[in-house]
Amino acid sequence: MRLEIGQRLKEERERLGLSQQAFAEIGGASKRSQVEWEKGAQVPNAEFLALVAERGADVAFIVTGARAITAEALEADLDRYGKAWETLEMALEATGREMSAAKKRKAADALFRASKEQMAPTNDQLVNLVLELAA
Repeated sequence: MRLEIGQRLKEERERLGLSQQAFAEIGGASKRSQVEWEKGAQVPNAEFLALVAERGADVAFIVTGARAITAEALEADLDRYGKAWETLEMALEATGREMSAAKKRKAADALFRASKEQMAPTNDQLVNLVLELAA
């Protein structure tokens, strides 16, 4: 566990573009402590983690390995989900098809997932997916 935390601590420090010395100073620690933590010999305390979190470190990732969702990522997902619903409604209207509420939900979820998996799906690709789901 210590080794994994150390590796993630190093990854976060590098993501922020900081040296071991600079990162340690932000958290009120020494470079030696930082080196030991990154090697997995020891783990940082909560005070250190709180201080580096204030400077942008993802403490949830450091401790658990799971990235915290940012406000920007959440907003992008909400926007993408709204567009999925709009695309679904446009496709159904354009084809004169109807779906039950449950099928609409499944279709919108599929469109949302497709839009996340592809870098930039075209509207035509999303409409084709809706038509396949509506069939």
